[in-house]
Amino acid sequence: MLIPPVGGTFFMQPFSTTYGTRTRDSSVKGRRLNLLTNAAFILRGRQRYSQAFSLPNFLCYKHAYSFIVHDCIIFEHSPCLFGQAGISIISQSICSMSVLVNKNSKILVQGFTGTEGTFHATQMIEYGTDVVGGVTPNKGGTTHLNKPVFNTVADAVKNTGADVSIIFVPPAFAADAIMEAADAGIALVVCITEGIPVQDMIKVKNFLADKQTRLIGPNCPGVITADECKVGIMPGFIFKKGRIGIVSKSGTLTYEAADQVAKAGLGISTAIGIGGDPIIGTTTKEAVELFMNDPDTDGIVMIGEIGGGMEAEAARWIKEYDYVAESLGKNKKPVIGFIAGQTAPPGRRMGHAGAIVGGADDTAAAKMKILNECGIHVVASPADIGKTMAEVMRK
Repeated sequence: MLIPPVGGTFFMQPFSTTYGTRTRDSSVKGRRLNLLTNAAFILRGRQRYSQAFSLPNFLCYKHAYSFIVHDCIIFEHSPCLFGQAGISIISQSICSMSVLVNKNSKILVQGFTGTEGTFHATQMIEYGTDVVGGVTPNKGGTTHLNKPVFNTVADAVKNTGADVSIIFVPPAFAADAIMEAADAGIALVVCITEGIPVQDMIKVKNFLADKQTRLIGPNCPGVITADECKVGIMPGFIFKKGRIGIVSKSGTLTYEAADQVAKAGLGISTAIGIGGDPIIGTTTKEAVELFMNDPDTDGIVMIGEIGGGMEAEAARWIKEYDYVAESLGKNKKPVIGFIAGQTAPPGRRMGHAGAIVGGADDTAAAKMKILNECGIHVVASPADIGKTMAEVMRK
């Protein structure tokens, strides 16, 4: 739930004043403050900044990072130039701290009456997910699987209060389906569709830039919060309730990791299949950040593959996060990393559209080296994910 901007700037209104007005509700489990920081200000006055927040004096980066400052509070700064104000608290989100979906999520199925939509909606309902209806153009006013069918997402949201959408729409129409859901105010869109043209996804990314909608996928298995809500195509019985989060480009390896973690006696909090296409809605770093912010997640499994730089970006973010957490006496969350495609020849696509080695840093070996350097526990085989996580969690 987003609340109105806290208001004021760092120098005009002390942080203790702006934050203090928002912390009196004891029922709130977590808070997240979004800050916009002038990069020039950081370079000029980083000592004042670090002293104000009791942070180490090293905040002069030209990338976006997040730092723990108090329990369950994350400050984000980025080098966006928003005048000379320095730091402005623009919004504060208050939530129950589950990752993306939970037992209260209301799910809408786009492509509801098709073969894939019907099959997977049935599986989701049987898992206990609150599927409130679906959308199929020209079938509005009918029912399917004892749920109402609507012609548009806007109609469905108005009548059901749906806040999550899952898309089973053919590639040629999937981009429009994503944008329709975002335009209707859906908070989370999970796109299962494979084979969406890159040009279409470029349009989607631009369209979502000024929207509050988060996109998972496309070409992904979806999201599952164990024993609460399944929004995807994964076999639900594999995901046993626990405190380990999974973020993965690969659907199959997501299931494998979940099974191993469960057999190791740990279990899963939430698993996010981000998708393997070149352009996706939520990156590895963004998914890892969600788990780092989640008090119900104690460890993270991060599964990547050859191609692109998302794993390296996430690893470097984790390194900085851990540094600050340690300096503030906070517990660090261990991360187990695996990179698929270790035997892939350069220049050849392996499975996913985004799994192609385009440079020296795109290889599995290069990514594994970066992960190791950033303090991530890297395994050479997916067969070692569960036992390695169990060993690390015992330390």
